[in-house]
Amino acid sequence: MAQRIVTLTTDFGIHDHFAGAMRGVILNINPEARIVDICNSVNSFDVLDGALTIAQSYSYFPSETVHLVVVDPGVGSARRPILVTTSRHFFVAPDNGVLSLVYAREERVSVRHITSEHFFLQPVSNTFHGRDIFAPVAGWMSKGMDSAKFGDEIEDYARFAMPSPKVEGNSVKGVVLKVDKFGNLITNIDANSVPQMFGDTIPAFQINVGTGETSEMRTSYANGENGHLFAIHGSMGYLEIAANRGSAAQIAQARRGSEVTLTFK
Repeated sequence: MAQRIVTLTTDFGIHDHFAGAMRGVILNINPEARIVDICNSVNSFDVLDGALTIAQSYSYFPSETVHLVVVDPGVGSARRPILVTTSRHFFVAPDNGVLSLVYAREERVSVRHITSEHFFLQPVSNTFHGRDIFAPVAGWMSKGMDSAKFGDEIEDYARFAMPSPKVEGNSVKGVVLKVDKFGNLITNIDANSVPQMFGDTIPAFQINVGTGETSEMRTSYANGENGHLFAIHGSMGYLEIAANRGSAAQIAQARRGSEVTLTFK
């Protein structure tokens, strides 16, 4: 059977044993597994942050990579473990919407409810399905196991839609989706929703977020004035509010969920 890369995306952090235990389970099943950490610092219990993290990463990996995504505030409840197959990748995750942005990006998706308990570690802990359910499935999948062996296909899997900007006259109301490590404010404004902000000629505008405002667009972080807010087309595909060598979040006193108002002059 073919050997497949396994990636980890979790909210387990770096100070506890959780991610390490999952790696151990995978390697015990497949000692030749190649395990890559995408991110173990997803915001705790934050399914949207997990969805953004995996959606921004998975497509850069080789075909048939197995993506293990564990952001699971409902662990031990009735929520289902699932195995998802797309045209090029596999995903092992809780059925809580954490793969919603993957579903939105992929044309063909097969979702299976993982019910084959003989693959699980026993006994199964009510508080650590990442170790006892998801990691074993990922380990067997890394060895080339057929996904059909883990359970039947389902159609009622959980998913959510991203919040969309709302147009009100010459203004657009958006929201901050994420504050990255550098304090950049990633909004939900993209080329599909507000194309005029992503063309070659951008009309005069003003953006208000928190206590901050800007009417400047820059092509790189280094082109911005230190300590001053500006807009930039971020690598995630969204409009960002940033500051050169500074935290836009602190300058604007904004955070995830803060309202963003874009007004065309």
